[in-house]
Amino acid sequence: MKALPPLHMLHWFMALVLALGLSAPAQALRIKEVAAVQGVRSNQLSGYGLVVGLDGTGDQSTQMPFTAQAMSNYLQQMGISLPPGAGTPQLKNVATVVVTAQLPAFAQPGQTIDVAVSSIGNAKSLKGGTLIATPLRGADGQIYALAQGNLVVGGAGAAAGGSKVQINHLSAGRIPDGAQVERSVPTPLHDGDSITLDLNATDFQTARKVALAINARAGQGVATALNGRTVQVRAPQEPDARVAFIAELEELQLPDSTPAAKVVINARTGSIVLNQAVTLGPCAIAHGNLSITISSTPVISQPNPLSLGQTVVAQKSDITIQQDGGKVMQVPASPQLSDVVRALNALGATPQDLLAILQAIKAAGALNAELEVI
Repeated sequence: MKALPPLHMLHWFMALVLALGLSAPAQALRIKEVAAVQGVRSNQLSGYGLVVGLDGTGDQSTQMPFTAQAMSNYLQQMGISLPPGAGTPQLKNVATVVVTAQLPAFAQPGQTIDVAVSSIGNAKSLKGGTLIATPLRGADGQIYALAQGNLVVGGAGAAAGGSKVQINHLSAGRIPDGAQVERSVPTPLHDGDSITLDLNATDFQTARKVALAINARAGQGVATALNGRTVQVRAPQEPDARVAFIAELEELQLPDSTPAAKVVINARTGSIVLNQAVTLGPCAIAHGNLSITISSTPVISQPNPLSLGQTVVAQKSDITIQQDGGKVMQVPASPQLSDVVRALNALGATPQDLLAILQAIKAAGALNAELEVI
């Protein structure tokens, strides 16, 4: 009967299987999947606001004085002023939040966008709250949207008698279509007699294939690869014709597009992902484990009968160091991803050990791939 693989190997092996493709042939990619038109981008917006209507789960005003100050400023804008000497109001149903949003390219005034609302105080929960009108500003300090609405919080919680139960996160939520665009961002799509395609990753071969595909469709000299990440394309001047031209370019296919060999390592979780271009050269690997065991045993010392001594309890510690014998394993050349997985699986290493082994193989020149640690 064939033995099952150890459980600690399944964690990283499943991550490898997801990236396999099992040596599947390279598929044709469209230009829109490897490049984007320069200048067509979203913009980050943020603002400082107040969430009201909470069921006693808001900020504690004594510890968060800016909550009372922000509420006082809002009331003054509404024509309400607190009398002198009124002190700091205890606003248990109010929480200060930061509101963030992504302003899409070509967004026009009157359109709506989603917003994310996150507590910055000590509010216990934002569930059931309403965000009051909050201006959202861009990096230039200008107001581009106005957010307001009821929060959707994907969590739940309860507390009683010192016990607390919570599911998901209660101090952050979203408002679908919660912001209305007030100002558009100019996009230089129709400026000049050409457009520029920016590749998602630097690759001279991909840039050359993009230019060749465009020239084969639109004529020689229309597209020029400027470097490994930029392709300049001559485009019609009329807005309608330019949009149609870009739409057609994005659907052009790049046959036999193989990505650069890369191994992505997550040092926090031990996950390892390899793409189909990774290969291994012949190498030899020695792998062993070092374990340290510390045990503590109580030792009781009893005094003699009728003496004035006291019972003494001491601890005796034993430390044992055990190092498993490491053996040198020969790893054959692996020209395909399935061979790479089979060779690494044969080492029998834990995910954390495998991180160090892959880095050592790369340093020895036997791993034909780029290592990226995230």
